[in-house]
Amino acid sequence: MKFTWFNLMPWPYLPDDFRETNRSVWVDIDQRLFDPAKSHEVYNTYMDLLEYAGTLGFDGIGVNEHHQNGYGIMPSPNIIAAGLARRTKDPAIVVLGNSIALYNPPVRVAEEFAMLDCISGGRLVAGFPVGTSMDTNFCYGQIPSLTREKYQEAHDLIIKAWTTRDPFAFNGRYNKLRHVNIWPRPIQQPHPPVHIPGGGSVETYDFCIDNTYSYSYLSFSGYLRAQALMDGYWRRVEERGAPDKSPYRAGFAQTICVAETDEEAERLYAEHVSYFYNRCLHVYPGFADAPGYRTIKTIQTGALSQYAPPVGGYAQLTWKDLVEGGHVIAGSPETVRQRMEELIKGLHVGNIFCLMHVGNMPADKCMYSTRLFAEKVMPKLRNIFPEYADDTRFWCKPLEHRVTAGALPAAPARAPIPAE
Repeated sequence: MKFTWFNLMPWPYLPDDFRETNRSVWVDIDQRLFDPAKSHEVYNTYMDLLEYAGTLGFDGIGVNEHHQNGYGIMPSPNIIAAGLARRTKDPAIVVLGNSIALYNPPVRVAEEFAMLDCISGGRLVAGFPVGTSMDTNFCYGQIPSLTREKYQEAHDLIIKAWTTRDPFAFNGRYNKLRHVNIWPRPIQQPHPPVHIPGGGSVETYDFCIDNTYSYSYLSFSGYLRAQALMDGYWRRVEERGAPDKSPYRAGFAQTICVAETDEEAERLYAEHVSYFYNRCLHVYPGFADAPGYRTIKTIQTGALSQYAPPVGGYAQLTWKDLVEGGHVIAGSPETVRQRMEELIKGLHVGNIFCLMHVGNMPADKCMYSTRLFAEKVMPKLRNIFPEYADDTRFWCKPLEHRVTAGALPAAPARAPIPAE
C-alpha cells in the first residue's frame, strides 16, 4: 500500500454565514474574504504539516492545483512542491497535479516537473488532471467541448518532451513549437510515474489503461458511493485485456480523522468537518458542470460531478450521517483501520490519498490525528496486497544517494588566494 498525506489547503477563515452571503466558494468568491497577511501564516502552517507527515512514514506528501476559490488556495502546486522537495528527504513529492490543458505552452509543465524531479532526487509522482469545470472553463476560459482535446495534445507534447533526446518541432492544433528541447530532464526514465485524477469520466479509464497510468478517483462522497464507479473501472480493465489487475492501477482520496476513541473523534473534529462540507464545498451548480465539459458517454453512465452535493445539500448531513455514509472515516485507530480495510479491499485500490487536514482544523489537532494514523493504523494496512508487492510501475524511483538541505556555509574569513 502507498499512503500519501494530502493537503487541499482550504482557506480557514470563511465566515459563519458564508453560504448565505456567497453564491459559491469557487470562481466568484468575494475577494475581500482573503487576508494576505493571514495567508502568510496559513501557507507556512500547511507546509509545516506536509513536512511533518513526511517524517512519520507516509509514502508521499501531496498537493494539487485550483484557482479562484476558498476550497484550496494553491493555484501553483509546483511552488509548494519545490519547497517540500528541498525540505524533505524520503517521501515522494506527489503533485496531483498540474491541469495541463491550462498551460501555454504545456512544455512549461515538462520543465517544472523535471526540475522537481531533479531537486528531490527522483521523488516526483506527476499528476495530469483535466481540471474541474470551475477551474478550466470559468476561471481560465477554456471552451468546455475542446478541453479534453486540448488536454490530450498537452499530454502528448509533455511525454514527447520527456522522452525524446533530440530537439524536435511540434505542430499541434493548439501548440506550434519550432524547437522543443527541454533542459533539465527528469531523473526518472523514461519519465516520472503518472497518476490521473478523475471525477467520473469514463474516457479517463481508457486513457489510463492505454498509458499504464494510475487512475485516482477524487471524491468527497466517500468510498461507499464510489463502489459503482470503481467497479466500472475494473470491468474496463478486464474488457481491454490489461495484463493484470494490480491495485496500484488505482487510487482513492478519503477524508480521515483519528482519535483515541470514536467519541473523542466527534468531539475534536465535527466542527471542522462541518466547515469543510458546508463552506469549502459550497459550489454553485452552474459552475460545476459547464455544458460540453463532460462527454456524452460519461453523461450516459449517470456519473455526477465529484463536487455535486447529495439531494438536499450537505447542510442537512450530521456527523453521524457523514461517518456512516462513508464520506468521512473517523474514530478510534481500530475503527479507522476496519473501515480503511473495507475501503481498500472493496475498491481494490493500492494508492490512498489521506485527507487528514479538514476545513479549518488547527495544526495541533491535525498533527494528533496524523500521528495516530501513522503509528496505529497505517502499519496494519501495509500488506493487504502481498501478491503485488513487486509492482513498482506506478511509484517513484529515487536516487539511492540524495542531497539534503544543509546549514548555510560559513563565510570565509578572508578572500581565497588565487592559485599560481
